Amino acid sequence: MLFKEQNRKPIKMNKSKLLFLLVLIFTIGDFNSQTKNQKPNVILIMADDMGIGDLSSLNNGLNNTPSLNTLKNESLFFKNAYSSSTVCAPARAALLTGMYPHRTGVVSLNSEKYPKLTRIKKQIPTLANAFKQNGYTTGLIGKWHTGVGEDYHPLKRGFDIFEGFVQAKQIPTYFDYTLESNGSLVHQTNKYLTRDLSERAINFIQKNKEHPFFLHLAHYAPHRPIGAPEAYIEKYNQKGFDTETATVYAMIEIIDETVGELLLELKRLNLEENTIVIFTSDNGPDPMVQKRFNLNLKGSKYTVYEGGIQVPFMMKWKNHLVPKETDKIITFIDVLPTLVNMCDLKFSTPFGLDGSSFLNQKLNLNSTKKHKELYWQWNRYLPNYEFNAAVQLDEWKLVRPFTTKEIPKPNTALPAVLYHLKTDPKEQFDVAEKYPKKVKKLTKLLNRWTQKIEKDRINLKD
Repeated sequence: MLFKEQNRKPIKMNKSKLLFLLVLIFTIGDFNSQTKNQKPNVILIMADDMGIGDLSSLNNGLNNTPSLNTLKNESLFFKNAYSSSTVCAPARAALLTGMYPHRTGVVSLNSEKYPKLTRIKKQIPTLANAFKQNGYTTGLIGKWHTGVGEDYHPLKRGFDIFEGFVQAKQIPTYFDYTLESNGSLVHQTNKYLTRDLSERAINFIQKNKEHPFFLHLAHYAPHRPIGAPEAYIEKYNQKGFDTETATVYAMIEIIDETVGELLLELKRLNLEENTIVIFTSDNGPDPMVQKRFNLNLKGSKYTVYEGGIQVPFMMKWKNHLVPKETDKIITFIDVLPTLVNMCDLKFSTPFGLDGSSFLNQKLNLNSTKKHKELYWQWNRYLPNYEFNAAVQLDEWKLVRPFTTKEIPKPNTALPAVLYHLKTDPKEQFDVAEKYPKKVKKLTKLLNRWTQKIEKDRINLKD
């Protein structure tokens, strides 16, 4: 198209208007650049002793978890996600460091009785350190359980904000408890713990919405001492559940409601597209309460069988991660390197990582990196690797059987068993006699690993 020069009129603009226009253009450009380059927020939500079978979408509606079901459908959901331990303290240590728990120093459970065996060694950086070093505001709301004492406090381990509890003795019930709020103790008798923690988490998000944040919301539910409002329990009693199971399902339903409220707040604040949300649990269901459905998996909390270590794991990042279910095997030691990769963090550790990112630079599932083997081991007090240990290589899993959740007695170890998980995901059939070469190979791998991590555990002084 040709323009007729004679019909074009000159635009008159004084200097002040021109200056205003230029400032406006550069301001908009700078804002768009900042928005484009803004690092994503991260919210890591963890339940305590919640099994993968506690999602109502996976248990044919035994309980009620609509918010988690929706989050699952909007997330990358891992059907083969594993905790790195069978109990909470070591599992959390692995999640926060990207290292097998033994290497972090966290091998036992009772922080009052064994404080030196339940704390992440001071030299080891945490996920919170990684985010803080990259300009994030970091917060922990809820359970810590990876270090007692001033040098091991969350505020010394990379968290800017801590509103929660270091030891279980602070939570005699879910209706009567004491939280620490950045140095001050707050005794509550008129709130329900799960709702209280969620409200604090939402308040953290509101206060830090203008710049990148990392929030670890570590719920205590449905851990003992179990308890919930009577109206919720009664609903499950009327469905025919015993009181303990009804109480646990009530506790999980309240977690679900609070997750829904948090996600709605992200949407209200227009933070959905710039916030990575993860939901998981530290280990399988507690056998000290009435047994409930968990996909018919063998074992429970404390054990290295599938029921003790398989956990729900879903990750959402709206318009960045494609929602789908995947069979890819991941474990807690992969979380730190994955988030470092996703958020483009500058991070290094002299101790090395045991995990690797399960997403590549394009945020697709990383097909080039997978674990050669996965390992688990736990017993109370100092590690005894002849008990409750496992190695998994592809579809094969060798297990040194669980015998007790107390300190194992000498000379009571049972022979190792072998499972073929592809054909026997519920670990019903021991095929050790049929495949002696597999037993020999996996035994060699497990022995090599136990020797290495025990050496690391002992040699890394605190």
